[in-house]
Amino acid sequence: MTVPRTARVLSLGLLSTRIRRIAWLAGWDLKPGWPRAGEHVAAWGMDGPSARRAEAVAARTGSPILRLEDPWLRSLHPGRAGEPPLGLLIDERTAHYDATRPSDLETLLATHPFDDGDLMARSRAAMEAWRRSGVSKYAATRTDLEPPAPGYVLVVDQTRGDASIRHSGATETTFREMLMLAREEHPTRPVLIKTHPEAQRGLRPGHYSDADATHGAVLEDRPLPPATLLAGAVAVYTVSSGLGLEAILHGHRPQTFGRPAWSGWGLDDPRDPLPRRQRRLTRAQLFAAAAVLYPRWYDPHRDGLCDPVDVVRLLEARARAWREDRAGWCAPGLRLWKRAPLRRFLSGRLTFREERPQGGDEPPRRLEWGLPSDRSIADAPAVTRLEDGFLRSRGLGAELVPPLSLVLDRQGLYYDPTHRSDLEDAIARAARLPPDALARARALRAAVVALGLSKYNLDRPLPDLPDRPFLLVPGQVADDASVRLGTTHVTDNAGLLRAARAANPDAVIVYKPHPDVEAGLRDGAIDAAEADMVATEAPPIPLIERAAGVWTLTSLLGFEALLREVPVTTLGAPFYAGWGLTDDRGPIPARRHAARPSLDALTHAVLIDYPRYFDPILGAACPPETAVHRLAHGPHPNPGGANRLLSKLQGALATHAHLWRR
Repeated sequence: MTVPRTARVLSLGLLSTRIRRIAWLAGWDLKPGWPRAGEHVAAWGMDGPSARRAEAVAARTGSPILRLEDPWLRSLHPGRAGEPPLGLLIDERTAHYDATRPSDLETLLATHPFDDGDLMARSRAAMEAWRRSGVSKYAATRTDLEPPAPGYVLVVDQTRGDASIRHSGATETTFREMLMLAREEHPTRPVLIKTHPEAQRGLRPGHYSDADATHGAVLEDRPLPPATLLAGAVAVYTVSSGLGLEAILHGHRPQTFGRPAWSGWGLDDPRDPLPRRQRRLTRAQLFAAAAVLYPRWYDPHRDGLCDPVDVVRLLEARARAWREDRAGWCAPGLRLWKRAPLRRFLSGRLTFREERPQGGDEPPRRLEWGLPSDRSIADAPAVTRLEDGFLRSRGLGAELVPPLSLVLDRQGLYYDPTHRSDLEDAIARAARLPPDALARARALRAAVVALGLSKYNLDRPLPDLPDRPFLLVPGQVADDASVRLGTTHVTDNAGLLRAARAANPDAVIVYKPHPDVEAGLRDGAIDAAEADMVATEAPPIPLIERAAGVWTLTSLLGFEALLREVPVTTLGAPFYAGWGLTDDRGPIPARRHAARPSLDALTHAVLIDYPRYFDPILGAACPPETAVHRLAHGPHPNPGGANRLLSKLQGALATHAHLWRR
């Protein structure tokens, strides 16, 4: 390992754990104290106390300055709200926005050959992921707000005193000129002034106010995603905002009034161009330098440097959790042992008593676990329904191991074919995605298969299996809601085995009991007389991989078999049936026949679009790739002594109540 170089820190802010860790991984050891020979002085940006102290010490000692700045994709909320960054821009020459001399970023843009195929592929992947996700530097934006009518000119505001304004050759007057020219050059178009997120939160003032919302101009101070605003714009005007870089990403050619590092390479119209920037780049080349080579991106879940795609996905997951949880949840009937882990999962915004909103606050949304057992969902109150996800944990839910994934469904639940669910809508959407948009699902499926992951990931030995091809028949919990709601003609494990035997009289049949049943936590035990072998306490994935086919009622194991391209026959109507990927012997809702997703499209809906994921080790929302890594490599959360005691109590009462599934 290369020994990190030392940069001396004269400001406590640069000694934060996150900044020091990213710098260390990038090859810099940030230490307090006076610089010695051969050491740098670290400074945050070019203005402010940190930079002034560093410049004074550098002038006195002759030490070079190492400039640190926030990356283009930073966090859910602005840094002034206290959230650490997901990367750093580290420059040995000057800050990237300093137009008086070339920075490391400008040098990359001016001189890099961009002839490496892998680099360009990573750049295109980053661009596509960023564009599709809609995330921005600060990702806490709302997608439930009505966007402005398209056809406007977008004028981008920035905060007063921002270092990128002065050091890119602009002033406060530049913003007045920019707004005036936007009006003059588009006299028939409305002008939309986008305020800065810090101004929206009252952290710092911007350059525009309600007084500027005249002569066809409107102040847009709602937290709309920049991607949404860019989609409706016919022209984009900016001084030095990073939103100009995002405008290029989304296909615009922004009018640029300052001299930011991304300006002047043939992809924008600079009003005050730098003569030394003569090279013409493609969008992929610009992003190869600005988004792949220059930043040091950081994944806190794995505590390591990463690709920009990883940060896009991480911010996408955190933004989704923020949007869904920001108004809060109310779950007055939730079981006691679920409350602590679910409160953490739902951003801490979960209460267990009925609450009325105060003033203009949105009311907490009602949340219930599973489906009601004694009435139709159509008769139930309007609620969001909660259930375990498909890559849940390393350990059984019935043993109260906290989940890494949950599904929150506003229409129904994935295992109830009698009603439409959010998952069915997600599958229909995924079926319309172009092939290139499914690359992520393809890679995720490959990782799940290669790592041998399933819902519970139990470490158990594989018994001796037949030496010729066999059919695998998974048992299910007798009172499982997916069996109760998703089967008609064949409704139990014994009937499933009889049907499999009748259709395959000469086949070798291996029956696998459900792990909750084997653990004595749920009902569903049978003598399995029709089976040639009962795979007691066997891990599911090695069984699937050895099987010639799977026969099931509604078991999730059928989906896990599909992921591994093992033929699946269903006698019920599980969520993965009816889409043309399974041999369906039971009645399937007619609405499913309208879409014909590929296996990758089904994977996208089931493992990416529908569930939410949460890393219980870091205590934050995460993408499915992080959950897969956590399940495969650990560390894993411990349910704790109290939960283990509750688990034993639940097992003792299993024959009398549906404790975990209700």
